[in-house]
Amino acid sequence: MIKKAFFTFGLLLAVSVIAIAQSSPVGLWKTIDDKTGKAKSYVRIYEQNGKFYGKVERLLLKPADTRCDKCSGAKKGQLVVGMVILEDLEPYRYYWSYGTIMDPENGKSYGASVWFEDGKSDELKVRGKHWTGLYRTQTWYRIME
Repeated sequence: MIKKAFFTFGLLLAVSVIAIAQSSPVGLWKTIDDKTGKAKSYVRIYEQNGKFYGKVERLLLKPADTRCDKCSGAKKGQLVVGMVILEDLEPYRYYWSYGTIMDPENGKSYGASVWFEDGKSDELKVRGKHWTGLYRTQTWYRIME
């Protein structure tokens, strides 16, 4: 009886770990251009010190040596590939928030939140919100590696 209880507990623990891993935004994501509907870039989301960040890994519509001319500060003139554009996202309830996202097209930063909708862990909703309250939400698609 005790063996069965331990086995059941171990199985539930394993399933829980897998479910948590699949519901994390960590991984490689394909972004889509709002205007054309074409795949635009690959962004890798990773966790560091309990917060989540996203770095551009590949550009699909522009040359790899594209620089962020409209960016300000330390990012001005830097290559977009390798640039961290999603920063400081923290877990909050069922989503991640309190971070920022930077649009390399215009160099502007916005408040950021990301979440999964309808239990789809292969589609990430990414919202950038301006201080005025206006926002834009994109869907990023998980790339299986």
